[in-house]
Amino acid sequence: MARLDPTKSPNLPMAPVQYARQHFDVFNNVLRLYFNRIDGVFTNLFGVLGGKYIENPHIAASDNTDQYASNDNVATLVKWDTLDSAAGFTLNLSGTATASQSGVYKIDYSLQFTNTDNAQHDVYVWLEVNTVSVAGSSSRFTILARKSAGVYGFTVAYSSVTFTINAGDEIALYWATEKAYKSMGPVNGIYMEHIAAQTTPYVRPANPSAVGSITFVSRNGT
Repeated sequence: MARLDPTKSPNLPMAPVQYARQHFDVFNNVLRLYFNRIDGVFTNLFGVLGGKYIENPHIAASDNTDQYASNDNVATLVKWDTLDSAAGFTLNLSGTATASQSGVYKIDYSLQFTNTDNAQHDVYVWLEVNTVSVAGSSSRFTILARKSAGVYGFTVAYSSVTFTINAGDEIALYWATEKAYKSMGPVNGIYMEHIAAQTTPYVRPANPSAVGSITFVSRNGT
């Protein structure tokens, strides 16, 4: 992978007591090599493809299980069982993520909801930082009613939120619905569904129940 090597100030040769052209030739050559390295770094960094050399704090994760709310109108943490990539973040076993760098970030998420009930129901999704809801982060999604007893209603809920976090903050995504599917009972309702990879009638990858990422936007000015 291409990389930019950081420059380091050179050790300049000590000047002799008396003038010597050889010394100045060596001195100038050391500076020439140093400035050539600096020019190379900045030319690549600020060129059209310069962004490929930059790694900003980020995290991307997904979940390959069905996810259920414990009951109607109960805030439920979105779970993540697969860490796809990360720098500057830790994915916790609880399903939260902890940031190591302060800044302004954007979270994008895609949640695959299924409705087994014969009436449509709403789902709310929102963001929390350190167990405190982020103002204006809630989105409402209406999940269509099932078409028949074996053909359910599906909705992919997507949204993004830009917010400020500090180093050490714990970020979590929550959802709730007024009609939750009971995984241990016969009551129909809403849940997040994972669909395994398929080989027939054509090959396709799995559908995670949740896909999400948090990406760095800028420093927060503090």
